[in-house]
Amino acid sequence: MTTIHQHTDDATITVRSDIFVNGEWIESSGTQMIDVINPATEETIAKVVRGTSDDVDRAAKAAAAAFPAWSRTPVGERARLVGRLADLIEARSEELTRLIISEVGTPIHFGVDSQTGVAVSDLRNFAEALEQVVWEEHVENFVVRREPVGVAGAITAWNGPLRSIVLKAGAAIAAGCTVVLKPSEVAPLSAYVFAELVDEAGFPNGVLNLVSGIGPEVGEAIASHPLIDMVSLTGSVRAGSRVMELGSASVKRLGLELGGKSANLILEDADLERAVQVGIDDAFRNAGQVCGGLSRMLVSRAQFGDAQEIAISKAESFVLGDPFDPTTTLGPVISDRQRDRIREYIRFGQSAGAPMLTGGPEAPEGIERGYYVKPTIFTGDNSFRLAQEEIFGPVLMMIPFDGEEDAIAIANDSVYGLGGAIWSADPERARAVATRVRTGRIRINGTPINMKAPHGGFKLSGIGREMGRYGIEEYLEYKSVIG
Repeated sequence: MTTIHQHTDDATITVRSDIFVNGEWIESSGTQMIDVINPATEETIAKVVRGTSDDVDRAAKAAAAAFPAWSRTPVGERARLVGRLADLIEARSEELTRLIISEVGTPIHFGVDSQTGVAVSDLRNFAEALEQVVWEEHVENFVVRREPVGVAGAITAWNGPLRSIVLKAGAAIAAGCTVVLKPSEVAPLSAYVFAELVDEAGFPNGVLNLVSGIGPEVGEAIASHPLIDMVSLTGSVRAGSRVMELGSASVKRLGLELGGKSANLILEDADLERAVQVGIDDAFRNAGQVCGGLSRMLVSRAQFGDAQEIAISKAESFVLGDPFDPTTTLGPVISDRQRDRIREYIRFGQSAGAPMLTGGPEAPEGIERGYYVKPTIFTGDNSFRLAQEEIFGPVLMMIPFDGEEDAIAIANDSVYGLGGAIWSADPERARAVATRVRTGRIRINGTPINMKAPHGGFKLSGIGREMGRYGIEEYLEYKSVIG
């Protein structure tokens, strides 16, 4: 393993020039490095190699060679190894949480569960779900089998780096596939620990292979490699479209978890204060950098004034600062580029005439460094650009509606369909409304998400599902044996 510690005047920088292929840490063929920046301090905390298509080729060949034996490994043994991996991650959860906070900026009070704890739970859910998959069933005179699709390419996201890896690589490995993993170049460090723990858990060589790098090079090499049978990506619609384009040449299976502009639909009989406060917490979690965040809040026109007052008070209660400080409730966004992009959206909203209740594009007072954005709330109708485009930052759009039919129409008036929420004093009414909202997951009255239920979207939000048994089944094919 090539791990170099470079000392600067203020800190130690970890340098990784290696990739993980066929159970070994080997030197990448790449000659350039990528800086990993702490978004709270703007300091370089690590450097990772900018991998190449040759690296992907080596990884894909190793994965293809390992696939026949791994795909025939008994389900019980795969479940045991996945469970062992969960235990190892849990044992190093404090280290991993601090590592992710340093590269993403998630406040520690939120990161312990949302970044590391949930990844452990997902792996344990996969181990348990392997027993729930119907691997073989008889249909009259033939047998229907579920078999792993082959080599899976996993291109993962930066906002939840470890969990994104687990939901793709963890599910694929549990299904019996082998994997070529490209972690986000923005937050790659937990991927290296994940690969180390896969090795320590005792998975056979070649089951997991890791190549760091950027999307146009490593990601596109994965999407187009002839030995890779399926690609799963979490990212932008543009990235998903590009993967579809490249994968079409070899007719690859695809799993795409893309953008969202999810509606928080608060009916007039709901607990208004709780619905607004919980909705804002959801919209601004991880500094608004969540695909399924409730970034549109729909409130009846009669209650709109009261809802605005509650929203302003809640937004202005967030504490911006050091993510490692337990009192911090809103951390930085991931990069200077993302910060500038979000601030430009805020300026556009102002110039377009959308009333701004709180926040703004200026740097938060008292913060001298770091990629921070003020929690910002606008009001307006659903035609505003702020209501239609995914901003991926702490910016919320509040929209009034006139009656239930209007609320449903506004919720569905989006190119996205990933998440959503409905609030009502009558749960049956809420569930009835939920059947008419075209989105992949809806929470009613703030009910916690069940991590065994599927996650994924309609429309431009993607293709396929992740989590639990459904996540494993994305990596399986049907085979009919007749006679």
